[in-house]
Amino acid sequence: MAEWVWEARARTGELRKGLMEADDKEAVNTKLRAQNLNPVKVKKKGGGGFNIASFGTPVTAQELVVFIRQFATMIDAGLPLVQCLDILSSQGENKAFCAILKDIKGTVEQGATFSDALKRHPKVFDDLFVNLIAAGEMGGILDTILNRLGVYIEKRVKLQRQVKGALVYPISVFCIAIVVLTVLLTMVIPTFEKMFSDFGAKDALPPLTKFVIGMSHGMIDRLPIIIAGSIAGFFSITYSYRTRRGKRFWHWLMLSFPAIGPAMRKIAVARFTRTMGTLLSSGVPILDALQVVAKTAGNVLIETALQSVAAQITEGRTMAEPLMETKIFPSMVVQMISVGEQTGALDVMLNKIADFYEEEVDVAVAGLTGLMEPVMMVGIGGMVGFMLIAMYMPIFDIAGAVKTE
Repeated sequence: MAEWVWEARARTGELRKGLMEADDKEAVNTKLRAQNLNPVKVKKKGGGGFNIASFGTPVTAQELVVFIRQFATMIDAGLPLVQCLDILSSQGENKAFCAILKDIKGTVEQGATFSDALKRHPKVFDDLFVNLIAAGEMGGILDTILNRLGVYIEKRVKLQRQVKGALVYPISVFCIAIVVLTVLLTMVIPTFEKMFSDFGAKDALPPLTKFVIGMSHGMIDRLPIIIAGSIAGFFSITYSYRTRRGKRFWHWLMLSFPAIGPAMRKIAVARFTRTMGTLLSSGVPILDALQVVAKTAGNVLIETALQSVAAQITEGRTMAEPLMETKIFPSMVVQMISVGEQTGALDVMLNKIADFYEEEVDVAVAGLTGLMEPVMMVGIGGMVGFMLIAMYMPIFDIAGAVKTE
């Protein structure tokens, strides 16, 4: 389905604007007329016409949390849903978000439920958000659900930052090491080589110095090939990550890589248990919850495993048994989930596991950073020191010869 940006007039004459997913333009017009709206303009998103995204920056997690908190406070105070949306859409600084809230308000006024109105904007409100809101509407606890959503999103953002912290630091240091090595071999070493030639000592250089100069010649001679290969490698990795099989390989590598793997596995467990616990405690059925969690797992291996678990639950098995068979989740986690199923407090147990693993993630990321820092520093220092020793050995020999004379 494509996304379509529309303008339409209500029976009152009010001009409304919004975003809708549909197969074609005619389908959009049909849906608008079904809502008693008269289409004025309908264009595919990204074209030259009206585009909600052009009115402001994308909705950030922080903006979403603020919206949820304010919305929950208004609902708890007894304000009608439409009035809450009207107030929030008129006072926001993000024009794109305000336009989306106005579209949601218009859809609700036409008789749709709040969760159905949210489904029209999947890039802002994901499946988890929509399912929780639907559960809150059915249970009459929308304010409680909104507060849980606010807490969940804040914790999710924290986990995302920790993922970046676990990956960005070693990648950054590795890139710096590559830049330092390239500068040394292409700029510094040739300067020393010229100096040795001027002294007439080029043929009498130590083996270590000749080895480093040979590396320098090799890099300089093949620099265009190295650059082209690096660019090709980058685009190959990017393309492979866009395919299902390629993404599966990279996600497996992240979970299996030494040092980084255990931290990534803890992050995955924390995300799964927090999301699942939030959904179950809000009244979402376990099969629906598993499908939502699978889509928001952020890892193809975990997504596939959870879909398999959901399929086996429909056959009458418990959740713990197929989870153990996936061999992705630690046995302690599976055993605690089993206890939660037996006691009828699975949501409480999942939230306790999430609390524990979120603390474990803090420790793991801090430990990973602490481990990487000295290793990377010693690696870069050793590389630079090796090349300096190789270059200064002939200088010491020349200085000794001059002193002897």
